[in-house]
Amino acid sequence: MRYCLVTGGAGYVGSHCCKELAKAGYTPVVADSLFRGHADFVKWGPLCEGDVRDGDFLDSIFEKYKPAAVFHFAGLTYVAESVSNPGLYYSANTSGSATLLEAMRRNGCRNIIFSSTAATYGNPEYSPIDERHPQNPINPYGSSKLFVERMLKDYEQAHGIKYAALRYFNAAGADRDAEIGERHTPETHLIPLIIDAAMGKRESIKIFGTDYPTEDGTAVRDYIHVTDLAKAHIKSMEKLLDNKDSMCLNLGTGTGTSVLAVIDSVRRVSGKFFEEVPETRRAGDPPFLVADPAEARKTLDWKCEYCDIDSIVRSAWKWHNK
Repeated sequence: MRYCLVTGGAGYVGSHCCKELAKAGYTPVVADSLFRGHADFVKWGPLCEGDVRDGDFLDSIFEKYKPAAVFHFAGLTYVAESVSNPGLYYSANTSGSATLLEAMRRNGCRNIIFSSTAATYGNPEYSPIDERHPQNPINPYGSSKLFVERMLKDYEQAHGIKYAALRYFNAAGADRDAEIGERHTPETHLIPLIIDAAMGKRESIKIFGTDYPTEDGTAVRDYIHVTDLAKAHIKSMEKLLDNKDSMCLNLGTGTGTSVLAVIDSVRRVSGKFFEEVPETRRAGDPPFLVADPAEARKTLDWKCEYCDIDSIVRSAWKWHNK
């Protein structure tokens, strides 16, 4: 049996990756503290409950399963929380990753696929953003992830650990079978918040900024379906196992969608009407944040299956109504 270690595999993107790993013939071994993960999302392999900052815990997993590769999703992802509590993010994201890399070194595991983020770029100097864009994060969340990317380079040079650092744009949607989906506490992602409004779970949806220099005045983002993200992870692992070079890749569709366009999509898919409330801009929100995914398409021979916002919203609507 071929094993892969999936840290944070009880979370949103990690659980979708586990499903794709199982389809590819691997058994995902999930290491998750369940601080913000969900045990019921672990369906395709064993769950080892513990913290990636615990080296002995990690050693026990490596010794038992001898994974061919590590998929590293464990960490925290709320930008506002990182600003108010940076120590939590540097501990969970940066220190946790250092502990994991040391465990990999000790146990002879030489392949890691890292869940990075477009937040490492900071305010975009141009759009769409390619991998050569300067990395100047504007919050501790982005900084905590950028430090890990730098550690990966150092560990490759010193210990031969190959890596794929995958910089996500806006992960969205849910598994087509509605087995798993997007469940955050608290929820901060746009599509689930709009769906809550459509389902009557909140009175309205707030729009933070209606005066951006965009076509309709609202911020534009690149929404990529979570299953398309997961498939890119599997392809990245296959490249590393085939002795290909380490890589840093943007994962997005290359298409921007405004906040108002997402609201319109939820209304089309759900057939529901709900109030929208204009609010002032949030500090640090750029007008455009769109990927140039050309390098990922070329390197991984990968493309998105969910190419339009309605297909992404439809999958999320199915999950939330299950």
